[in-house]
Amino acid sequence: MFGLINLTQLQRLVLGIFVLLLVDIIWVASAELTKYLFDEYKKPFFSTYLKTSMFLIYLVGFIFWKPWRAQCKKKSGVYDQTDSNDGSSERLLSEPVYVPIKFDDKNSGHESEDSTSLGNERAVRFNSVSEVRQLSESQAEDAALARLSYSATMRAEEARLRAMSKLPIEHVAKLSIIFCVLWFFANLAYQEALKDTEAGIVNVLSSTSGLFTLVLAAFFPSSKGDKFTLSKLVAVLISLGGVVLVSVGDLKIEQFPWGAFWSLGGAIVYALYLVSLKRKVDNEDKLDIPLFFGFVGLFNLLIMWPGFLILHFTKAEIFQWPTGKEWLYLVANGLIGTMLSEVLWLWGCFLTSSLMATLSLSLVIPLTMLADAFVREVKDYNWEFYVGTVPVFLSFFAVGVLSHYENWDPVLVGLKKIMHCITRWRLEVRLRDLDREQTEGLLSVNPNDPRIETT
Repeated sequence: MFGLINLTQLQRLVLGIFVLLLVDIIWVASAELTKYLFDEYKKPFFSTYLKTSMFLIYLVGFIFWKPWRAQCKKKSGVYDQTDSNDGSSERLLSEPVYVPIKFDDKNSGHESEDSTSLGNERAVRFNSVSEVRQLSESQAEDAALARLSYSATMRAEEARLRAMSKLPIEHVAKLSIIFCVLWFFANLAYQEALKDTEAGIVNVLSSTSGLFTLVLAAFFPSSKGDKFTLSKLVAVLISLGGVVLVSVGDLKIEQFPWGAFWSLGGAIVYALYLVSLKRKVDNEDKLDIPLFFGFVGLFNLLIMWPGFLILHFTKAEIFQWPTGKEWLYLVANGLIGTMLSEVLWLWGCFLTSSLMATLSLSLVIPLTMLADAFVREVKDYNWEFYVGTVPVFLSFFAVGVLSHYENWDPVLVGLKKIMHCITRWRLEVRLRDLDREQTEGLLSVNPNDPRIETT
């Protein structure tokens, strides 16, 4: 995506961290807008359905983006090698096109005079049209590559391999049908949890998505960056502990919060969505991300609308048309907080790892509170908030370092060194005991024995 194929692994990691932090800032602004919206319009299903359906706007790119239209015009197969097994060259060429020929009358006149002067009775008659055939796309491309320089050929070959590895439109559409449902229910679960449960409890339970992502990525790895290590587990637990400290002021549990089930369910589905997608598509060059989300919006619009009828008649969520002001908030939140941020967030996931992308969600909590502290001048946060912010950020950058050094597990190395020191100390103690036993005499000695000389 964006022609960044030549970036090194470190450059990709730095760019991915920057993109994820940018997404966090967008989400903070979106969260502030959602607070105003939910004070007046508490309709989680309608809000999620509208914002997800707005991904459909990306499909307008078919009008302006020529490569998308070119994929629709391509045939399902490129060049079938079996077609040329019969030795016929007709299959390699297009249908003939006849082009009129313009003769040079002056030159042709000289030729006729020469022929008559030689006394040759035979005359040469030229056709007035020429037959033109074109090579097939694959053969013409190979012929064009053969005329390039070595460096230009290598660049063209890399571009062709990237184009061949990119998923065609029909595969992207099939992929979006599956992940449309997962993405919708993950976001719906978070919205439903916020409706009936304290924000602190929802944030703590939603942050467990990093733990689920780590476990699922260990069983279904898509790259070396998703490898399970003890250090990543410790980083996730530290991040979770920091979220608990940040949200401790909002943890007011008087009775069992049923929204906790929504929070945990959303965390599991979100982790499943991310790990499964990254396993299907391990590199951003294989998937056109805006096209993918465009189909997600289309299938969301076509599949999820019966939910309005079910929720309305069961009175779980009575349908109510938003006011003009509420429409403005919904559309603005959908354009910036959903359409733009989700594309950037998935791109950042491909640049880094699925675990880093999930942990970046936890950064929204302290960033939102910091925005309240500096923008709204809210100063009633306790010391737990400021202490908990530090491990949340440190764990995020720690996972970034661990993703870069894929085979480095400092926690495991430290535990091994500690175990080595303990076993070495026990071995030294055991050796001292053995040395003491070996230096003892086997026979008892009488000091009054005259045979023993004393000096």
